[in-house]
Amino acid sequence: MRMSFRRVIKWVGLALTFIVPLVVTLLLTEPGSAVSKPEAKRALPPVHRLVLPINSDDPTTMRALISTSLNLPKYYQERNEPFMIEVVAYNAGVHMFRADTSPVKDMLQVVRAVNPNIRFVVCDATKQGMQRSEGRPITLIDNVDLVPSGPGRIIELQEAGWSYIRS
Repeated sequence: MRMSFRRVIKWVGLALTFIVPLVVTLLLTEPGSAVSKPEAKRALPPVHRLVLPINSDDPTTMRALISTSLNLPKYYQERNEPFMIEVVAYNAGVHMFRADTSPVKDMLQVVRAVNPNIRFVVCDATKQGMQRSEGRPITLIDNVDLVPSGPGRIIELQEAGWSYIRS
């Protein structure tokens, strides 16, 4: 049984039809690009974010807020999870950050030193109202930011997914 030249050409052509695309594909792709299982990346833990509002000039309430802002980050640090706090003062709570009336001024310096991921903000509308009623400028302690509205800031943070604990 002898194969004719035509029959050999057909078989060679058929073999080349499958082999040529395979060889070209292998030459054009990088080695290792067809890994069957991609390495699973370890998911980063979510950043825990908390808003602590203060709207009272009660020193006990202020100390409780400071206690929370010191102890809660420790809990997450032990779990190796990131944590951020924003303390928002409005109405009578602005006294917490006033240089002349704050009963917890020294404690706030400790909080700032222990937890750099804490931000203190004061309602500018409340501050301006206090300045008008007292007839003099009000000085805030260092590292306090002003926001146009304290309650407005709380709403913005909640809408951005921050947790909220009422003082």
